[in-house]
Amino acid sequence: MVKVDPTLSMKLRQYQVAGRKFPSDTDPNPVIYRMRIFAIDEIRAKSRFWYFTKRLNKIKTAHGEIVSVEEIIEKNTDHVKTYGISIRYETRNGITNMYREYRDTSLCGAIGRMYQDMAGRHRARAETIHIISTTALNVSSKVKRSNTAQFYNSKIKFPLLHETVRAPCKSLRSVFVSGRPLTRSH
Repeated sequence: MVKVDPTLSMKLRQYQVAGRKFPSDTDPNPVIYRMRIFAIDEIRAKSRFWYFTKRLNKIKTAHGEIVSVEEIIEKNTDHVKTYGISIRYETRNGITNMYREYRDTSLCGAIGRMYQDMAGRHRARAETIHIISTTALNVSSKVKRSNTAQFYNSKIKFPLLHETVRAPCKSLRSVFVSGRPLTRSH
């Protein structure tokens, strides 16, 4: 078994963070702003919420409060789905908008793949990537990228690369064998 470095896979979680300005005499019931944030833990989700609220709604951390932080847990993570992700990231030359598609069993897994892919292809750090929207693409007509569209073929086949030959009955089974095992049929 190969030991995998835990820092290579981002264990992201999806949070719904709600916050508002402090109530004042002029505005006793301020507007509550709600965002879906992908972060490693609750503290970083709050920090990311204030990062966006400062820019979008002009509310600083000192003049506001967080009303609630809830983790959103995806229900069906037993089969692979295709996710479309619209992002905006800061390059050395300016800001670039992108649409990317990833296949994963969960949305958090697809977002983690997106961060890894953007770091590898575009040298974009996670702090510079802003997720605008995410959608689950259920129908093959909604898939735009050819890399993900190839999996919607009904006649797709995958080779069995590691196929071990088993003994037909227990009496023919042996613990120690003189030769190396054949794990691929020719």
